[in-house]
Amino acid sequence: MKEFDLSALVRENIKRLKPYSSARDEFEGAASVFLDANENPFGTGHNRYPDPHQRKLKEAIAKIKNVATNQVFLGNGSDEAIDLLFRVFCEPGRDSVIIPQPTYGMYGVSAGINNVEIITTTLTPTFDLQANDVLAAIKPGTKMIFLCSPNNPSGNQLSTSAIDTLLSQFSGLVVVDEAYIDFTSTPSWTTRLAEHKNLVVLQTLSKAWGLASLRLGMCFAHPEIIALLNKIKPPYNISGIAQREALAALQKNQSQKEKWVTLIKEQREKLKTNLRKAGCVKKIFPSDANFLLVEVSDAKIIYQQLVQRGVIVRDRSNVILCDNCLRITVGTEEENTKLIQVLTTL
Repeated sequence: MKEFDLSALVRENIKRLKPYSSARDEFEGAASVFLDANENPFGTGHNRYPDPHQRKLKEAIAKIKNVATNQVFLGNGSDEAIDLLFRVFCEPGRDSVIIPQPTYGMYGVSAGINNVEIITTTLTPTFDLQANDVLAAIKPGTKMIFLCSPNNPSGNQLSTSAIDTLLSQFSGLVVVDEAYIDFTSTPSWTTRLAEHKNLVVLQTLSKAWGLASLRLGMCFAHPEIIALLNKIKPPYNISGIAQREALAALQKNQSQKEKWVTLIKEQREKLKTNLRKAGCVKKIFPSDANFLLVEVSDAKIIYQQLVQRGVIVRDRSNVILCDNCLRITVGTEEENTKLIQVLTTL
């Protein structure tokens, strides 16, 4: 196993940085008069700044995910956590990250914004990870490897053994994005945090929990990594509305969330069966997510025909290994039925 030295990965300016201290960072305890943050004193329900550390929400998430609260970072979507990881660990114009393709596009966008070199490798034709290819691509300045499992746009989980190999042999961070983990039967990589100090796991409330408009992403990692993300995040990055709504959902809607997941998985299998009846469908790839990657006869034409009939899917035919492929989210039974009805007429 390669030695992991977190301090050696962190940018020197981040080590020296004195974080911004908000008014609510400097106060602890109970009070009835707040004259510290230049807020409007007249109650609107939204006139006070939210908890900058999201304590109650993190406690609820930690309990559900079976992790410690100091292993949890919350961001404005997982995209904020992705961006902050670049800001903490990657020196612009010097360092690099490895992003096996095809995968979620924001890893590359964040790398570009932060002027970090992108090293790409290619997944197998069945969209699995080849650890040896990734290890061979590592450079001296490679700081992170980004993996999406279940993968987007293919929907499959990446090989556990391949990820294990990267975690044990790479001296940088291995970031596993589990946005679709709720639709699988495989344990989350959060259960392996104690084994790997260089493991970072991303999740979201946007999919299974049905809270996409709240923009709340979760990052789970060693407390030292979480502390670094908290050091550089904006002071009030999660709004009070988002914190309240998310906390209420976690406390009251867990059984509903499980019902939604069951329904989506059932509809996924039914959709797969019905798609096979459409003459334009050539192949349906295995999925552990809430969507299917489907190869069709002509993705661009069929996409436009669906749009004209009010059905919106995602054309992924411009992505490597995804020639003539559409990514189709599993909708309600009514939505899925309409999709099939349209496809069978094309």
